[in-house]
Amino acid sequence: MISISEAAQEHFVKLLEKQTPKTRIRIFVVNPGTKSAECGVSYCPEESLEEDDIVLPYTGFEAAVDKESEPFLEDAEIDFVTDQMGSQLTLKAPNAKARKVSENATLRERLQYFIDTEVNPSLAGHGGNCQIVEITKEGVVVLQFGGGCNGCSMIDVTLKDGIEKQLLKEFEGEVSGVADSTEHEAGEHSYY
Repeated sequence: MISISEAAQEHFVKLLEKQTPKTRIRIFVVNPGTKSAECGVSYCPEESLEEDDIVLPYTGFEAAVDKESEPFLEDAEIDFVTDQMGSQLTLKAPNAKARKVSENATLRERLQYFIDTEVNPSLAGHGGNCQIVEITKEGVVVLQFGGGCNGCSMIDVTLKDGIEKQLLKEFEGEVSGVADSTEHEAGEHSYY
């Protein structure tokens, strides 16, 4: 579930040596499944262990994960990196903001996961986002844009040269195109 590098495991062992006996580390996600999801690591003394926590054994210590965070920590990686700037613990959890979908998920669920994890993070760099409005029976994914994308003069390029190309490649045979349902002329616009 969570891959912890040897360097990070050694770091945790050193930190836990200074704690009370039976203290574990706790790996968690705050606001899991949302765009404001944040991952963290803290100490977990024995008395803080919850009944439904998952306890994972590592070399020289254990890690506790709460039931709510578990699916969002799938494929997570923790490393301890030392360079000329010093040392730091890094935690990468690619599924923290959107729960990984199962192999037998519906097309809409798989598309939504792709939009949440691949498309929206790119759009967020410009203050924008998009969401699925519908998927037509012809396989056209109809999107609505918000934030910085609403009223942007480059939306057609983003839609056709960016998102549509990605979706056609990733969902070959299932998606035939992408359309924009956003009323770019209505309301306040980011780029007008």
